[in-house]
Amino acid sequence: MGQTYGVSSIQVLEGLDAVRMRPGMYIGSTGQRGLHHLLWEIVDNAIDEAANGFATRISVTIHQDNSVTVEDDGRGIPVEIHPTLGIPGVEVIFTRLHAGGKFNNENYRFSGGLHGVGASVVNALSRWLEVEVKRNGKLYRQRFESVYDPQLKKVIAGKPVTPLEVIGNATGTGTKVRFLPDDRIFEDVRMNADIVSRRLRELAYLNGGVTIEFCDERVPDASKRVYCYDGGVVDFVKYLNEDKNVLHEDIIYMEGEKDGIFVQIAIQYTDSYTESIFSYVNNIPTTEGGTHETGFKSALTKVLNEYARKHNYLKEKDPNLSGEDFREGITAVISLKMNNVQFEGQTKTKLGNTEARTAIEAIVSEQLSYYLEQPANGETAKLIIEKAIKAAKVREAARKAREIERKKSSLEGAPLVGKLASCTGRDPRLNELFIVEGESAGGSAKQGRDRRFQAILPLRGKPLNAEKKRLDQVLSNEEFATIISALGTGIGQDFNLANLRYHKVIILSDADQDGAHIRAILLTFFFRYMKELITNGHLYIGLPPLYRVTDGKREVYVYNDDELRKVVKDMGKKYTIQRYKGLGEMNPEQLWETTMNPKKRKIIQVTVEDAAEADRLVTILMGDKVQPRKEYICAYANFNKVDVLQEMGV
Repeated sequence: MGQTYGVSSIQVLEGLDAVRMRPGMYIGSTGQRGLHHLLWEIVDNAIDEAANGFATRISVTIHQDNSVTVEDDGRGIPVEIHPTLGIPGVEVIFTRLHAGGKFNNENYRFSGGLHGVGASVVNALSRWLEVEVKRNGKLYRQRFESVYDPQLKKVIAGKPVTPLEVIGNATGTGTKVRFLPDDRIFEDVRMNADIVSRRLRELAYLNGGVTIEFCDERVPDASKRVYCYDGGVVDFVKYLNEDKNVLHEDIIYMEGEKDGIFVQIAIQYTDSYTESIFSYVNNIPTTEGGTHETGFKSALTKVLNEYARKHNYLKEKDPNLSGEDFREGITAVISLKMNNVQFEGQTKTKLGNTEARTAIEAIVSEQLSYYLEQPANGETAKLIIEKAIKAAKVREAARKAREIERKKSSLEGAPLVGKLASCTGRDPRLNELFIVEGESAGGSAKQGRDRRFQAILPLRGKPLNAEKKRLDQVLSNEEFATIISALGTGIGQDFNLANLRYHKVIILSDADQDGAHIRAILLTFFFRYMKELITNGHLYIGLPPLYRVTDGKREVYVYNDDELRKVVKDMGKKYTIQRYKGLGEMNPEQLWETTMNPKKRKIIQVTVEDAAEADRLVTILMGDKVQPRKEYICAYANFNKVDVLQEMGV
């Protein structure tokens, strides 16, 4: 299989002008997310070569001119003339939508994308793109450019400006693609090195033994970062747990193949109170889960309950423990490789293939049972079961507390949410909930809002750090209890997104250290206990202005220091600056105009681009260990920040 990969393997399904007209249809946006999507398309093609056993080394380089190079030692894109189009295979791949070698299973067993669809879109949205191919003992090169045609009065997307030509001899095989994202399309063409390196490291973990190199030449004296992990997903779990307190040193590893679906799973338990499960299908993160996660959870619960009964941790009269109990403190990485992947969900990151559930249930049931019954693993099994039993007791205590609270509220005839100023609108899709720091800011927000669709929930103090607390402790915290009640979704096993009363939940805190701390605490709570709010796009951060600048005629609200410098320069000499130290300093009209009016406000949607890395950062910043947090702050905090008002002599 794969040895006859030639130009005749490339199938054409439909120019590139449509991509430039509606880039969002192909890459999601023209912001940072869409920009990096270009890189992932080319990287995924290289990774697919590696995942199918044809490549061992991949390198990614960001150049000083913001162009990017991706090189692999795979088989090389076919260079022969296509039998029906009459042009070289390289040109087909980069100029035709829906052209590639992955529409059947003859050349790739597993594929993370559609080879050609991505390459042609990258070409269409680049100023220029050059591809070099090592194949047949020769080095081939072709260049494409998106050039403006004055007669047609438009940019011709991804036009070949040179033929595919032989520029020398070559040993081995491979493909090198260099492209410059088009600044006529993208808001900013500068790739974020942290985002790139995180994704490349993740891919190296998911493809054990493959070497991935990364270099950012925009940084002086830049050195290559090399990612290669022979342990694969086992090393991934070690990395995720390096700042957590693990219950057992050994990592439980399972792998197998059933009905053409290849499964790799690594598990390790920690003393935390939440679960951290990260799943991937053909190297693509499935942040919304799907059938493979359902199968994993089902098999895990079944096997551990059976073990607990067999070894008398559970008596005959005891009920089975729940899946939630067995998943408390778990860190798991699930990697599937399969054909004909069906993604669903709002962001197309949820696996829908039913056969994936069957395969993973069979493999986990067999291999986890075998692992637990080995005498050498008895202590690990005991720790897992005892942690689950303790979790069940806490869960039951929390359930009883919730029941008592519900009955108490019912008897008193009082709503659970006493502080909530609700809205009159009854359509959750249109309604917004502002979680506001402080009573005074809450008062201004209540007066300034549009009560038809905006509800206000003021916080009296700092909630608990949910990273360090059990579920029962979180539920007993008044601030969190109020938030849970206001949202209406429930929490943990009872969580139901369909009951969400507000489809925009906006955190509104002061632009100072205390405000940042409250934001971090709330984000930790939502990430650990209501992650679906984030993955389904319902959580936002409000951005109040830092300054108000006026010259008597004009009034400008400013949201950052760079913007302040520009505004002051524009106004000339006579102006006054008011720095807002807190939301409570604004009157209701100002708060509405700057922070709550949907037509003028600035809000940031909270997303999880990399769930595994987000989990790790939450642990570092909000967990028990001080040293990792100190190291992170020293590495990333800006201790030399200049007070802009002092700088301007105000």
